[in-house]
Amino acid sequence: MSKWRKILLASAALALMGSSALISSSARADILLGVAGPMSGEDSGFGEQYRHGAEMAVADLNAKGGLLGQKLVIMLGDDGCTPKQAVAVANMMAAKHVSAVIGHFCSSASIAASGVYAENDIPQISPGSTSPALTERGLSNVFRVCGRDDAQAAVMARYIRDHANLRGRAIAVVSDKTPFGRSITDLFIKSLRGMGTPEALFQTITAGEKDFSPLIDSLKASKAELLFFGGYPADAAQLTRQLKEKGLTIPMLAGDSLATTDFWTQAGEAGNGTLFTFNPDPRQLPSNSALVQRFRDSGFEPEFYTLYSYAAVQAWAQAVTKAGSTSPAEVEKMLKTNSFPTVLGPLAFDVKGDATGSGYVVYMWKNGKFSYAD
Repeated sequence: MSKWRKILLASAALALMGSSALISSSARADILLGVAGPMSGEDSGFGEQYRHGAEMAVADLNAKGGLLGQKLVIMLGDDGCTPKQAVAVANMMAAKHVSAVIGHFCSSASIAASGVYAENDIPQISPGSTSPALTERGLSNVFRVCGRDDAQAAVMARYIRDHANLRGRAIAVVSDKTPFGRSITDLFIKSLRGMGTPEALFQTITAGEKDFSPLIDSLKASKAELLFFGGYPADAAQLTRQLKEKGLTIPMLAGDSLATTDFWTQAGEAGNGTLFTFNPDPRQLPSNSALVQRFRDSGFEPEFYTLYSYAAVQAWAQAVTKAGSTSPAEVEKMLKTNSFPTVLGPLAFDVKGDATGSGYVVYMWKNGKFSYAD
């Protein structure tokens, strides 16, 4: 081998080593965190809450030196609240080797994506998917910060029982047939029957319907005095407007899907008196006052899932710190064996990945704002 050929080979080897070192250094420079939800479409308000919460949490962590000495970077995924798009997002997240995913929102999306994350050893923490089916399948990588439909359905049923102005009224139940809609309406009916109050009517709609005239005719025929709706804000708003237009003034009750100003924006005054369940508002905690003000100063009101997304990042980051790595098995172990201080208060997960001690209360929409119902 000639002298010049040796020099060229040595130079190429050094260049390759330098390139490898650069790639390795770049890979070590950032920890990629996925945030997935409906970033566009009718349910994009929830995605915005997720995004703002996670971005603020990551900014706060990076301001303190990041995680394990590395900078955190967010990768957003828009699932449109559909299972098919959620699977595509999950595959994209896996291909980019994210260390964890904060998401999804719609239960159908979370359930569809969870298998991809499980196959690729990616911890998934949902701030808002409430269907029990998400954690009942026994996937070790799945967690949720919010509560479950069986809990919120029972709270709403007890609220009806305990309030004289609602007790004894004929109740109609309507589901949009999505996993969330089926889950919460089935569990609400179960809770009602357990208290000796069968539903007066049960019907389904297809999400995205525009004309609810046949349903409203059935509601009138059943002489229903209350309506429990299992579905998402756009349909709930459309239905409540059409109810008022057709002279059927019965209160609507729902789960946490109506925990967004998007409902009021679309329903308008027809939404007055609508009741829904959600956890106690973390914005009211004195310890969160400075954080809440920072969100507001940025031009964003951190309602509902914003601080749940923030808390999901907090819990995962603390689990990573305790584990000393982003190793999925170690992080999942830490998540299931520790309690973490968060903006929601102490946060811990049971063996299924459900948040322990997550409680619900009832809220009412009135004149564009919501507050605790009496």
